Amino acid sequence: MNAELIEVRKDEKLNEESLKAFFSDLLKSKINNFSLKQFSGGHANLTYLISVNDEEYVLRRPPLGPIAPSAHDMKREHKVQRSLHSIFPLVPNSIYFSDDVSIVGSQFHIIERKKGFVIRKEFPDFLPLNLNFMNQMSDQMIKILSDLHKINPIDVGLETLGRPEGFVERQLLGWEKRWKLATQNTLLNSIFDDLLENLKINIPKSKIVSIIHNDFKLDNIMWNNSNFLSPEAIFDWDMCTLGDPLMDLGHMLNYWIDKEDDKDAKLITSMPITGNKILFPLKSEIIKLYSKYTGFDVENINWYYAFGAFKLSVILQQIYVRYLKGQTKDKRFANFNKRIDALIKRANGINFNEFGEK
Repeated sequence: MNAELIEVRKDEKLNEESLKAFFSDLLKSKINNFSLKQFSGGHANLTYLISVNDEEYVLRRPPLGPIAPSAHDMKREHKVQRSLHSIFPLVPNSIYFSDDVSIVGSQFHIIERKKGFVIRKEFPDFLPLNLNFMNQMSDQMIKILSDLHKINPIDVGLETLGRPEGFVERQLLGWEKRWKLATQNTLLNSIFDDLLENLKINIPKSKIVSIIHNDFKLDNIMWNNSNFLSPEAIFDWDMCTLGDPLMDLGHMLNYWIDKEDDKDAKLITSMPITGNKILFPLKSEIIKLYSKYTGFDVENINWYYAFGAFKLSVILQQIYVRYLKGQTKDKRFANFNKRIDALIKRANGINFNEFGEK
């Protein structure tokens, strides 16, 4: 199992002297003990653990290299976390935002440190790996997502966070544009053109406006070290906005894996598989749970599922291009082209008229 913390990657180092000066000013005290580590998970924003005077803090900054306009917005993430934390404490509080790029080379924010475990590509050895436990953990995940979607944005001062009207259409056009920018030296093949056309002519009408996370999945949740089914934190809030909550569900379903999935799903998922056994509930069961906890209409979920596959392929393509150009040397990105192909294939195989089916 991968360690939570690693030594800072060679091409992602920060200026420690600048950080010491920053924390000395922030804490109004002399810095006696200072150490810097990097969190091993995540593919885009860079996250570090900083220990200062026996206290721990988390620093988040955007990825290296050129990034899309409005993407990886640390100021936005700071505002969202600070606002939501007041009534949804699973969101770690953001303590401070800085736009002084001379400190770490970009904007960044400082977040409270949460402790627990995160499930990535492998299960921790201490978890009871059985169907009952996985069903309960999956149920908790859907409760978390449902609770987020039922928060009134006005209650946390986030009513102006986004533009809900026309949100789905703008998302589709925006991610199409990002794909073309990330593949400008590549001919778009017919299967991708067919997918976009199919998505455009079947756009559903949004029925609910919610605060949406925009990257909700298992490895963005931290669990309690003692009570394994108790969530401790939800991470990665930089894409949070106001919009159609089914976007979150459709996105999450693309990371989900169940026994009905084909072999390509193993390329796509970030969820662990125990040998050849897949212990998670079926996607159709997850959809029904979400509908039960929210009361929302999920009739058009297959469109959101297909869009989630399309959007995820674009995100991976943006990262893959940075790897090909040498803007990041992280070897985890070397096979992203295979994941992108699998996602486009999945999206094209989804029938929008068959509720909850592939």
